[in-house]
Amino acid sequence: MKGLRSVALIAGLTLLSSVAWADQGETTHDTRSAALSVSSAASFSEIRQSDLVEKVLFKRRKLRKEAICGDLDIQGEEVGAVAGKLRGCGAQNAVRVRSVAGVTLSQPSIMTCETASALSQWVQKGVQPAFRKRVVGLRVAAHYSCRTRNNRPGAKISEHGRAKAIDISGFELKNGDLVTVLQGWKARGTRKQLQKVWKAACGPFGTVLGPKADRYHQDHFHLDTARHRGGAYCR
Repeated sequence: MKGLRSVALIAGLTLLSSVAWADQGETTHDTRSAALSVSSAASFSEIRQSDLVEKVLFKRRKLRKEAICGDLDIQGEEVGAVAGKLRGCGAQNAVRVRSVAGVTLSQPSIMTCETASALSQWVQKGVQPAFRKRVVGLRVAAHYSCRTRNNRPGAKISEHGRAKAIDISGFELKNGDLVTVLQGWKARGTRKQLQKVWKAACGPFGTVLGPKADRYHQDHFHLDTARHRGGAYCR
């Protein structure tokens, strides 16, 4: 009887020992697997960070390459001298602007650097605050055009003919909405925003004309950098 108990005891101890070794092996394997997982995750994270850095650097290089007027916020290309068909038209050192302060123009627009700088300042300090930084695009109704004021025969040359003016008819938002001057000026949901935008333009620009000015400006804001003796002219 005692012999049978001894054999059973020895068998039990042997089994426990085997289980312990098996557990130890599994633990070691799990530890190694965990270490490999952490290492892989770290490597993946480093790759992602490297890709991110590369993308940022690429974007900066592109911004520098396409920057004009000595300002990274103004993107486009130099045009140089622009000749006009009418006397008084044309501009020296004109540029073709595609975007200002990260906001895309609906069409590349020819203007002077002074006008481009005023546009960029207006977008940053007037347009974006009014729309809570949701504007991604400007609808351009007109930019450089060799013509008289309001296309009237015999009138003075428009600032558009000197590449000092741009007309904005609407604002494109991140969610896809389009706020137009024509429909939004009196609308309850956008009236205050457009009035703030119009008011903010008075300063960066020498002339600001909107729906209150006359029948020629019911659907857009006319902005130009002409200078007046009495200060900015805003209507």
